[in-house]
Amino acid sequence: MKKILLSIIFVSTITLAQYSNLGTAGAQFLQIPVAASAEGLGGAVIASVDDASSAFWNPAGLASVQNYDIHFSYLNWFELFDLNALALAYNLGDAGVLGVSLISFTTEKMEITTEESPNGTGRFFDSEDLMMGLTYSRYFTDRFKAGISVKYIYQRIWNETADGVVFDVGTQYRLDFNALTIAMSMSNFGPELQFDGPDLDVIHQKDENYPVSRLTPAGLRTEPYSLPLHFQVGVAMDLYSDDYFKVRAGLDATHPNDNVERVNFGTEFGFFDRLYLRGGYKFNYDDQKFAFGAGANFPFGESTVRFDYSYSIYDILPNVQRVSLGIRF
Repeated sequence: MKKILLSIIFVSTITLAQYSNLGTAGAQFLQIPVAASAEGLGGAVIASVDDASSAFWNPAGLASVQNYDIHFSYLNWFELFDLNALALAYNLGDAGVLGVSLISFTTEKMEITTEESPNGTGRFFDSEDLMMGLTYSRYFTDRFKAGISVKYIYQRIWNETADGVVFDVGTQYRLDFNALTIAMSMSNFGPELQFDGPDLDVIHQKDENYPVSRLTPAGLRTEPYSLPLHFQVGVAMDLYSDDYFKVRAGLDATHPNDNVERVNFGTEFGFFDRLYLRGGYKFNYDDQKFAFGAGANFPFGESTVRFDYSYSIYDILPNVQRVSLGIRF
């Protein structure tokens, strides 16, 4: 099953090769939407995100954290990979808000196959991706907030690794009209990465026709690859609001460096500030159009506990479910 799904992904990439930059960026796990509440809105959240999960979307949103905020998300990506995400935020008072974040993207071990052993060699390999981030955000006026993240990226395929440091920046500006918020974010700005490791070491014989030609230790060199730089602008506003019912919508326009421009749209229906229903639409994506979600929060002592769920519908690949847990205190 894993081989079939990987083949579908590869064929889809070839089919869309008319876009010259398609597939030119690596570390694609950085583009997987984190947080069930955000994906339930189709990813149209950079103007509305305001909890610890802001570290994954727009670091400016972290400034809204009043004291402590914790976020955890889990999803199984196309029945192949497990993604776990954790974010913690703490309000430093007038100094702003400080946050830390982590994404772990892993797969189970798979058996190695070769041309001589297409059914397996008895040896296994695995891979993992890791992101560790530090975010700082604060209000600069009562309407404007901005934030920046420094992220360490680590990738491993069997014994080969690549790592580097990247940056995210973001802003949010809120107006009086229906809580209208205008936002901007830029993610994964940094240098190229390059894999290296012991499996690339080889022994080279300069002249195979000369028996006493000396064997020389050498190494294979991989090509460096770009990171998925992503620029996004968005707006969010309340379409209707009273003490019992609220409708809020968001619209984001995105410009990735390895794909075409896209538009995300999402709407959230809130009931008594306790229950939420969400729906999102993604325009100009080749593999996904719709996402849905729901959430609930309830007081627990002096804390507030949040549960969120989302369901993403894909055209060919398996649909993806996300679950998130948040605690604010």
